[in-house]
Amino acid sequence: MKVVGFAGYSGSGKTTLVEKLIPALKLRGLRVSVVKHAHLSFDVDHPGKDTFRHREAGAFEVVVASPHRLALMREFEKPSQLTVHQLIAELYEGVDWVLVEGFKDSDLLKIEVWRAPSADYAGKPARYMDDDFIVAIATDAPERLPAATLRPVLDLNNPDAVAEYLLNNQDRFEYSFEERFG
Repeated sequence: MKVVGFAGYSGSGKTTLVEKLIPALKLRGLRVSVVKHAHLSFDVDHPGKDTFRHREAGAFEVVVASPHRLALMREFEKPSQLTVHQLIAELYEGVDWVLVEGFKDSDLLKIEVWRAPSADYAGKPARYMDDDFIVAIATDAPERLPAATLRPVLDLNNPDAVAEYLLNNQDRFEYSFEERFG
């Protein structure tokens, strides 16, 4: 399995890029999974549904499955911050690519998503100058990058070009469970 992170500040376009990369990779016959970092409390279940009622009753885990999907919900008894590697370990082993959104401080190889400041976007500092795990920058304004770089600069608005970059460099993104978990 290959793993690549997408790091950037809120509003930079990470979710949109990942959303467009999924079909671009699937069209090439690849199976894609996503790991997404969420802040604070979030829910994927709805009050009144059986799975919600089971969780509210105190179940540690609830697995729900149909002929079309499976979902696992796990309640932590006390706040827990799983690492990106622990989350990747939860995924099905038959996946070709894992796209990780968030976890900007992780030790995964990442593409930084950087958008130039504009009337609609306040802009944030770029991270690539200080993060050795950033291997490329996807941006809408390469001429406005705050510092020169030897890293590849990709068109944020061209997910097919980002997919081609990933596929042309796929050996670099190979993930090893043995290296991470022994």
